[in-house]
Amino acid sequence: MSTAVPTPDNGGQSVSETATTTTTTTTSAKTPVRASDGSPFTDISQGRKTVNNIMSGLLWLCMILALIPLLWVLITVISRGYEQVFSGHWWTSDMVGIRATKEGGGAAHAIVGTLLQTLVASLFAIPIGIFTAIYLVEYSNGNRLGKLTTFMVDILSGVPSIVSALFIYALWITMLGQQRSGFAVSLSLILLMIPVVVRNTEEMLRVVPMDLREATYALGVPKWKTIARIVLPTALSGIVTGIMLAIARVMGESAPVLILVGSNPAMNWNHMFNQPQSSLPLFMLDMWKAGATGPSNERLWGAALTLVILVVTLNLLARFIASKFSVKK
Repeated sequence: MSTAVPTPDNGGQSVSETATTTTTTTTSAKTPVRASDGSPFTDISQGRKTVNNIMSGLLWLCMILALIPLLWVLITVISRGYEQVFSGHWWTSDMVGIRATKEGGGAAHAIVGTLLQTLVASLFAIPIGIFTAIYLVEYSNGNRLGKLTTFMVDILSGVPSIVSALFIYALWITMLGQQRSGFAVSLSLILLMIPVVVRNTEEMLRVVPMDLREATYALGVPKWKTIARIVLPTALSGIVTGIMLAIARVMGESAPVLILVGSNPAMNWNHMFNQPQSSLPLFMLDMWKAGATGPSNERLWGAALTLVILVVTLNLLARFIASKFSVKK
C-alpha cells in the first residue's frame, strides 16, 4: 500500500527550479565582492582604512619624535666642536704645559687613553661574553649552572657604572694594594661590557635555525666544529652589532674614570698599569671644571665630537669586517 508524500507549496515552481534557485542564492552569498577597480581582491571597508591610516600616522610621528633629539644632539655637537676636531694640533698634541683656559694643545692624550682602556676591556669582555653565550645556548640545556649564569648576567646588566667602579676600587686598589690607573678603569668596563655581549650573542645564536645544526650532526661533524664553522659565522653580523653596542656604551662612561684613575695631561702609552691616564670623558670633565668658557668650552665640545667620531668609525669598521667573514646568502 503506497502513501502519498505531501509536496510543499512552492508557488507553482517545481522542485528542480526551487533547488536551482537555492543553489544560486547560496553561491551568490559566498562569492566575494570584487573591488571597484576590477582587481580580484575584495574591497576594504572604510573603517579599516581609517584605522590603518591612523596607525601609520602614529608610527611616522613616533619615528620623527625619536629622530628629533638625536638630530638635535648631532647638530649641536658638530656645530660647536668641528673647529677643534679639524684643527691640525687636535689629534697630535697633548696638554702638557698648557692651561685649560689658554689656546693651544690637543686631545691626543685623551684619545690614546680612551682607545687603550677600551681595547684592554674588549680583549677580556668579548671572549668571555661570547663563550658564555655559547654555553647557555648550546650546552646548558636548562641545567642549574645555566640558570645561575643567566640570573647573574641579568643582575650584572642592571648594575650602574658607579657600582662597578666602586667594586673595582674596593677589590683592586684597597684590598690588593694596586694604584689608580687606566687598567683599573678597564676592569670596571669589563663588568659593564660582559652582560651586553652575552645577551646579544645569546639572542643571535638562538636565531640560527636548528636544521643547520642537525644537518651537520647527521654528516658526523663534531659539535664544537659545528659551532665554529656553521653557527658562529651565520650569527656573526648580529654578534658584531652587539659587541659594538657594548663598546659604544663603555667608551663614554665617566664614573669609572672619576674614581679609578687620575687626570694626566701627558700622553701615556705604556704605563697604564701604575700611572694616571686621561680619557675623553675625563678630559671633558677637566674642561668643565676649568669654567667651560672660551678655549676650555671649545675643547669640551671637540672632545664630545671626537668620541662620536671614534664610535662611528669603529662601528663602520666592524660592520665591514663582519660583511667579509659572514655567511653569504
